Amino acid sequence: MTMESTESAKPRAAEPADDYLERRTLRRGSAGWLLLTGLGVAYVVSGDYSGWNFGLAEGGFGGLAIAMALMGLMYVCMVFSLAELSSVLPTAGGGYGFARRALGPWGGFLTGTAILIEYVLAPAAISIFIGDYVESLGLFGLTSGWPVYLACFVVFIGIHLWGVGEALRFSFVVTGVAVAALLVFAVGAFLDFDASELDDITVHKDAFGASSWLPMGVMGIWAAFPFGMWFFLGVEGVPLAAEETRDPARTLPKAIRWSMGILVVLALLTFFASAGARGSAAIQDAGNPLVEALQPDGEATALSRIVNYAGLAGLVASFFSLIYAGSRQLFALSRAGYLPRFLSLTSRRKAPYLGLLVPGAIAFSLAAATGDGARMLNAAVFGATVSYALMSLSHIVLRRREPDLERPYRTPGGALTSSVALVLACAALVATFLVDVVAALIALGVYAVAVGYFGLYSRKHLVARAPEEEFAALAAAEAELERE
Repeated sequence: MTMESTESAKPRAAEPADDYLERRTLRRGSAGWLLLTGLGVAYVVSGDYSGWNFGLAEGGFGGLAIAMALMGLMYVCMVFSLAELSSVLPTAGGGYGFARRALGPWGGFLTGTAILIEYVLAPAAISIFIGDYVESLGLFGLTSGWPVYLACFVVFIGIHLWGVGEALRFSFVVTGVAVAALLVFAVGAFLDFDASELDDITVHKDAFGASSWLPMGVMGIWAAFPFGMWFFLGVEGVPLAAEETRDPARTLPKAIRWSMGILVVLALLTFFASAGARGSAAIQDAGNPLVEALQPDGEATALSRIVNYAGLAGLVASFFSLIYAGSRQLFALSRAGYLPRFLSLTSRRKAPYLGLLVPGAIAFSLAAATGDGARMLNAAVFGATVSYALMSLSHIVLRRREPDLERPYRTPGGALTSSVALVLACAALVATFLVDVVAALIALGVYAVAVGYFGLYSRKHLVARAPEEEFAALAAAEAELERE
């Protein structure tokens, strides 16, 4: 980084008041590696209960299976890279902080904003899936609609406002219930497993490479990428808890690795058990595919009801945890001046209350206006893939630019590992346009507006005392001294 770029990172407006950071602090030392592992699984576990099955309509069983394997490889490579980066830069900025150090203010903003798009739109999608599960249970005669979505946001944002320690413990318990139910579901579904049901989707004979396993042809594999990601989407949010973690340099890498290992096992069990119990065609458009997989005649059974209730628990766990992640990303960007500073104010209980309320209001509005979980999912994946590419690039750049930087944890394979993640992330980004070009363009438009705000205003008003900015400034000063 040059001195010129360092100067551009400094605030051009008057320095904030002396108590600026004191009014923007999180509760320290609230989480150990076990709670963070639970958080990592909680971010994602709803993806096992709903959303992934729409990929069957895009690529069939074989296409989604290959997409899941490739996206799983991308996530494995990426989380190993993030484990290293989080041990070096343990701040609430997560991916934004990593990219800020490696790619400068523009790189930090682009990464942080992409993550924010993901963490605003993913809860919107999940609230719609929660509505589908509530309706299938017939609870209080409710149907999937805005009252259910509103209840989700009001109740669970309220718990977050109470405090992070209480929130993470709640998430851990609910996630445990959801994971246990997935294991019970897998046992029950495998009892009815029939391999001949896996490839029962109608073949599009005019598609290149079409077969019973690839009914939409080879391109169906690519189109299924966003849905293969749904088994893992959100695990990258673990580093966002850095400032609320005990011994983050050791705790974060351990939690990230354990989370990913658990998620791979759950993805394999869920995917094969669901498709084999009922058939791919029967669950490809279902809002509650696991329940559908256990009801071959459309009649509820004791096991399907258990899984339905547990599905609600899984969806709630991810919804709850992604709200947490989005609030911390918004908090970090606002604290450093990339977004309006008032959004990073914290309450007496050290909760970023506006960072919870503002994204929650936006997500609820989108869910209520569209009611389209698949579209929200695809738009969320757009933001996710942009951030994955930039975070992987950040790892590569820091490995080459700062080889002597103290790294308590080092990524196996080094820059080669993050390069694999970078290539696959770019391929997944293109896939969002193959699946739903409207959703991808809407996300791109929001991204463009945010970039305009940064370019015209906020890049000239950054807060040099924010932790992520101080890390970057220190690195620039050290580099300048070495050149002299």
